[in-house]
Amino acid sequence: MIKNLDHNWKWIAGLMLLLALSRLIPHPPNFTPLGAMAILAGAAMKDLRLAMLAPLIAMGVSDALLGFHTSLLFVYGAVVMMVVMSRFLLQSVTTMRIVVAALASAILFFMVTNFGAWLSHDMYAKTWSGLGQAYVAGIPFFRNTLLSNLFFTAISFFALNCLPKLKCASKMNADKY
Repeated sequence: MIKNLDHNWKWIAGLMLLLALSRLIPHPPNFTPLGAMAILAGAAMKDLRLAMLAPLIAMGVSDALLGFHTSLLFVYGAVVMMVVMSRFLLQSVTTMRIVVAALASAILFFMVTNFGAWLSHDMYAKTWSGLGQAYVAGIPFFRNTLLSNLFFTAISFFALNCLPKLKCASKMNADKY
């Protein structure tokens, strides 16, 4: 079990910055830290409004460099929903709850963004069949979304839970000499 998070804003901000910057590194489609940013913000930041705003700002900055797209509002909306969902799922932080949050966030992101692709792109008929086609077309991307959520979320929570303690421990050991 992971202990309850220490809400040290410097560590949270540093992790969010690293996650945001990693979106700029070449990566397989949908293998990004987007879900981890939302999950971490929802679980670790005290102010819900700030928790929703932090990943949106990070995404906005990186999207300004990467380019904007027509279903952007659905992506940003999914991120806000992931933050809120993580706030409730991770009121008590355990390894199992982190895995559930990563899985649930991937599913939520898939559902919302593929709906957005159907609604905002001309490539799908605005029928139930067209909506189904949009979801089927998104299936190959779901795998990477899920894997990246699990990977980046695990690293983020480990870092948030362990690195501040390692820094304190190394400082205490240095003070002995």
